[in-house]
Amino acid sequence: MGGGRGEKPSRADETLHLRVDALRADETVQLRVPPPPEPPAPGGGRAERRRSARSAGREQTVSAAAQAVGRVLSPLAPYARRVAPYARRLKPVYPRPGRVGWRRWIPSWRQWVGATLTSFGLLSAFLVTAYAMTDIPDNLNSYATQQDNVYFWSDGTPMARTGWVQRQAMPLKDIPEDVRWAVLAAENESFYSDPGISAKGITRAVFRTLGQGDTEGGSTITQQYVKNVYLTQNQTVSRKFTEAMIALKLDNKMSKDQILEGYLNTSWFGRGSYGIQRAAQAYYGKDVGKLNASEAAMLAGLLKGAGLYDPTLGKANHARAVERWSWILDRMVKIGKLSPQERAEYTRFPEPLKSNPLYNTGAQSDYLVELASQYAKKAGHLTDKQFDLGGYQIYTTFDRKREKALTDAVTKARKQARQDDPATAKDGHYGAASVAPDGRILAVYGGPDHRKQGYNESNATTVPAGTAFTPFVYAAGLEHGVHKTRGGPATPVTPDSVYNGDDGVPVTTPEGPYWDRSGKKVSAHNDGGRSYGQITLREALAKSVNTPFMQLGMDTGLETVRQTAEASGLLSSSIGPQVPALSMGNSTPSAIRMASGYATFAAGGTHTEPYSVRRITRNGSPVPLATPHPKRAIGGTVAEQVTEALTDSFRTAHPEAAGRPGVSGKAGTTEKDTAAWYVGTADSVSTAIVVYRIDLAKSLEPLPLKGLAGTSAHSVPYALWSAASGIG
Repeated sequence: MGGGRGEKPSRADETLHLRVDALRADETVQLRVPPPPEPPAPGGGRAERRRSARSAGREQTVSAAAQAVGRVLSPLAPYARRVAPYARRLKPVYPRPGRVGWRRWIPSWRQWVGATLTSFGLLSAFLVTAYAMTDIPDNLNSYATQQDNVYFWSDGTPMARTGWVQRQAMPLKDIPEDVRWAVLAAENESFYSDPGISAKGITRAVFRTLGQGDTEGGSTITQQYVKNVYLTQNQTVSRKFTEAMIALKLDNKMSKDQILEGYLNTSWFGRGSYGIQRAAQAYYGKDVGKLNASEAAMLAGLLKGAGLYDPTLGKANHARAVERWSWILDRMVKIGKLSPQERAEYTRFPEPLKSNPLYNTGAQSDYLVELASQYAKKAGHLTDKQFDLGGYQIYTTFDRKREKALTDAVTKARKQARQDDPATAKDGHYGAASVAPDGRILAVYGGPDHRKQGYNESNATTVPAGTAFTPFVYAAGLEHGVHKTRGGPATPVTPDSVYNGDDGVPVTTPEGPYWDRSGKKVSAHNDGGRSYGQITLREALAKSVNTPFMQLGMDTGLETVRQTAEASGLLSSSIGPQVPALSMGNSTPSAIRMASGYATFAAGGTHTEPYSVRRITRNGSPVPLATPHPKRAIGGTVAEQVTEALTDSFRTAHPEAAGRPGVSGKAGTTEKDTAAWYVGTADSVSTAIVVYRIDLAKSLEPLPLKGLAGTSAHSVPYALWSAASGIG
């Protein structure tokens, strides 16, 4: 073969003719011998050598890769040879031989079968891959999970609700079976047996979306739930496909009851309501647990479209609603969830309420909601984000009847003031609050309209307490005694202890007169400059004589007075400077805190921090609440003595009401006539009323009342207090 002895070697471009005995005699195998590579030219450069080396490396790499592929595919070669004849048959040959006319272009039956099986296999592979790659989102739509917060009066009736949506989630166990099956009969009777999707419904929806430009339902409840809480409401084929994939996975991950519960709590029922609980309240004014099958069927019909099936929106709607209501009840009978006898009882359409009875916040209730929400977040340790997600039921301490009486009284006073002196009344404010001895805030007046004035007049710490503060000075002296000498022992003080009640009496210390920073002696003054001579402390409090209490505060110690006031309920941030004027009420407590302080006297000397929320639940489950506990502020005997003096004060100023037992109170005035108070207790409830003037648009500095609070004989604060307390 070109290498034998005595034969000439063949040239590189010659062809060798080799006869092989194993072949037929007339067959020849031609073997072309490629020419050997030419050696590099003498004196080739370094660049040429590098190119040669790279070329050789690439050839080696390609060769190695080809060998690797060959090793992998070689086991498949026998199978490929078996399939090859069938593949050649399935391969379309156009035009087909042996056919004439249009039949030449029609695939054979084998090709049709092959194409169908291939398409089915590819579709199956695509669906399996899509299912594997689809994940259930970790986060629900914030809009789908957001609920409203509902506030209740102390008697348990609804007071207000807040939030972007009307929704309150309900556990499935609290939703009657008739309600569940009314929804299932209307939307998805095979819910408990289907895999989470409806192939027929999806096909119909896709066909209508692609072919007619609109959409068709056909979704299972699982799919609708997925759409509600995970996806958008966009009606596209891609969204529909994603919905189906998530529904399949969700059906394998969650129980049917869990899915149904979620669906019933997130579906839209119209009238601004989401979920079956809010729908029951919006249409029938009752909780879902009190619905019957007939009412449930009407609500289930709304799921098809509240805008078309709310019977109160027009005659056409009413007719559609009645027809669907009847159909749903019949479906319940058909699937065995309602007996024919029960169905026979529901022949009259259950007309819903004309409008949504759910309570919205209003002009005055906004102030109540503001106080309650602030307290709920603080006492329930809830962040703003948690609270804003909603779902909370806040049971407040507010008494509906007391709130109405207080609001009506102040509203009437405001109206009268605008008629008498519009210029002065324009800047007038009326803070009011009623607090029980155990700390419950029963009523407040925050302002005319929270939507126009967010400033809460009952909770403002702007104006001084004036002489309404003197009971705290009296309590401090009775509790701790007085010091006549610096560093000496305390001398007990009783209600019968005598002090100088003359006007202009200099205030003294153990070392002598008290001098202010300007170098002047500080003196105490009575209203109207009146002098009373020597007078007991009890009588001084009853007759509103100021000078004894200014001196009593100095003798007791201004720090002790401050501590007593704070222990009784006043906030430390509102306590005024520790100068003799502290005893005359230079502190600026709110109406709520003044009522709370007087409630301490009514409670026998124990103080409970005022609170506005007694219980919180979230979707029916209790939320831990840090409720305040009573603490001893002053001794019981001292509290009784203060109450007796306040009772004398009430009877002295208002003899016409002196026969009413258990009533005590005191008026309060300020040096510059910037505020007028009346604080007292009736039927164990303490109420504080303050009238003052502030121009909120220019300054928060108090302005003179200019007669807005009436006269001493006809005091506006007392009139409001007596109306709120049921005295008048």
